[in-house]
Amino acid sequence: MSLPTLPGVATALLKRDLRLMWRRRGDAFQPALFALLVVVLFALSLGGVPQLLAKVAAGVLWLAVLLAGLLALDTLFRGDAEDGSLEQWILAPVPLAWLVAVRVFSHWLTTALPLVIVTPLLGELLQLPHAQLPVLMASLLLGTPLLSLLGAVVAALTVGMRRSGILLALLALPLYVPVLVFGAGSVAASAQGLDAIGALLLLAAGLVIALVLAPIVTAAAIRIALN
Repeated sequence: MSLPTLPGVATALLKRDLRLMWRRRGDAFQPALFALLVVVLFALSLGGVPQLLAKVAAGVLWLAVLLAGLLALDTLFRGDAEDGSLEQWILAPVPLAWLVAVRVFSHWLTTALPLVIVTPLLGELLQLPHAQLPVLMASLLLGTPLLSLLGAVVAALTVGMRRSGILLALLALPLYVPVLVFGAGSVAASAQGLDAIGALLLLAAGLVIALVLAPIVTAAAIRIALN
């Protein structure tokens, strides 16, 4: 009997996660609805003034995506911990970090990517200048996977705790703030006629580092939490 390959395990886990997401598709839409709610509330609070909305549009969209991702962060490993799947992950004949990386990818695919896709529509609600949209989309495509990877570390640390929602937010927000600053800052720099490449490169560098280190750290945190 041949041992499972890394691509085969990744494909099987990804299919399982997508099937579970489809069965709980009502829960899957919650981050998108929450982001829409944040955008609408900001628009109403500013009175619908186009000039004011255009100035804060990029920051509001980034904040909405960040908070929506934080809302779904507790579900990253919670279900697997409750049904015993995490123990099976540890005993699996593949590296735990690989399984973690696949789970983080599926989480980003089902929570953050839909928000990135609808960002142009949300931008229209906030009167986002069309010239800022390419930079905003680039920053979100670089920043949202980084948020998922950083959040996975915190989710793994708190997976063994009950009612850890507030603690999870308190631990994750300090890690999220630099990503928010560089993400929204790149769009602000572009709006002022400055070069936004520097902030985008910093996001890309953070993403590369997180891709290497975050699954390893998350795997170690899962072992600690389960022991």
